[in-house]
Amino acid sequence: MLSIRAMAPLAMLLLAGCVVGPNHTAPEMALPQKFGEGGNKSAGDVSAAAWWEGFNDKRLNGLVENGLSQNLTVLQAVERINAARANVVVSAANGFPNLTASADETVSGAEGTGTTRPTSSTVQGGLSVSWLLDLFGQVRRNKESAEASLGAAYASADVARLSLLSDLATSYIDARYYQARLAVAKESLASRRETLELTKLQLEAGAASRLDVVQSEGLVNSTLADLPGLETNFRQAAHHIATLLGLPASTLIADLQKGGGQPISRRSVNTGVPADLIRNRPDIRQAERTLAAAVADIGVAEAQLYPSISLGGSISPSLTSSHGNSTHLTSWSFGPSLTLPILDGGRLRGNVDIANSSAREQYLAWKATVLVAIEEVSNSLAAVNRDSQTVNALRATVRSYQEALELSTASYKDGATSLLDVLDAQRSVSTAKASLTQAVQQMATDYVTLNVAIGGGYAFPAKRGK
Repeated sequence: MLSIRAMAPLAMLLLAGCVVGPNHTAPEMALPQKFGEGGNKSAGDVSAAAWWEGFNDKRLNGLVENGLSQNLTVLQAVERINAARANVVVSAANGFPNLTASADETVSGAEGTGTTRPTSSTVQGGLSVSWLLDLFGQVRRNKESAEASLGAAYASADVARLSLLSDLATSYIDARYYQARLAVAKESLASRRETLELTKLQLEAGAASRLDVVQSEGLVNSTLADLPGLETNFRQAAHHIATLLGLPASTLIADLQKGGGQPISRRSVNTGVPADLIRNRPDIRQAERTLAAAVADIGVAEAQLYPSISLGGSISPSLTSSHGNSTHLTSWSFGPSLTLPILDGGRLRGNVDIANSSAREQYLAWKATVLVAIEEVSNSLAAVNRDSQTVNALRATVRSYQEALELSTASYKDGATSLLDVLDAQRSVSTAKASLTQAVQQMATDYVTLNVAIGGGYAFPAKRGK
């Protein structure tokens, strides 16, 4: 039979393998096989898909690449990764022996009238070591929590990149939209000025009234009133793009004023299936890593219910020299220390309940994140599938109204119709063109929203460079 002295180390080893608290497993929930208007084929990993290249706009491509490397929000998220990585080191350090050294020297003496006391010198040193035995896994669970938080920090940076892609592309689409609206307004202004000049000629010829001239002037002035607001909106969109790139607000105005058509994507989007979102959406991964950290914290709280043992020791040599005499002394100590919680008023058990509740809350947050992601993809997919119908119908509307304007203008010149018919036709053309530019803007925005909703593009620079 083994002696107690022989069994003690064995018991310590067995206890060292005991880790309290639940082990984290990947959360699960029932998911539909496909999106309502999607296909049954997985999209795979879309994190490096450069979906913005579908617009065939080199200026947008350059802005995106610069933004992913220069955006200040993304850079802040990267710093949070650095802090989380350091926290992993700190949490793991508690499981290793802690060794500290110290040294000091003291010189003492006394002087006075008729009395002189010799000077003495004392040199002391110290070396101490302590080691907390992780019998119930508190240190290991702490490290698990820190590592999960590090994973959440990485996912948070990916969320920031995805948000940047959405904001930057949408702002660029807005800037081009306001430029298109300005072009429509200026074209309408030119047409209405021609009508005003024609009406003045008709007035001189006695074929028009002063009322007709005033009505024409009113339309010219109302169009002039629209231009400043559209110009302001364009500049605000350009200012926001510059801010996203970490630049002063007005930096990109001159470049964007060179012009460019409204972005129109020529690509279709493979949305994949809902299960793809678990891998591709960084906000879902962030929620899962936050849940993993909360589960590990349960083990940390439970470990505090049990005894803790630490080993400690110290060596302290000292040398004292006085009046030519010296003495040397070395003291040392070594032994275990036991801490056992007995009465705490329920504090430690309450901490366990808090940790359990927090983990359940994080699971619900993960589940809600998944459901919101599915909703976002479904909504964006429904919009993208119908946007082209709206754009095509409005293009046909513009063609029809333009033809009506040409016919009414010709009839007015011949005196067959009134000026009111021409003005109504001009209003219809202007409204239809404005609606068309807005529909093109919405189609491009929905394309961006859908690609962001499936988690596309945030890893583009890193994976493209491999």
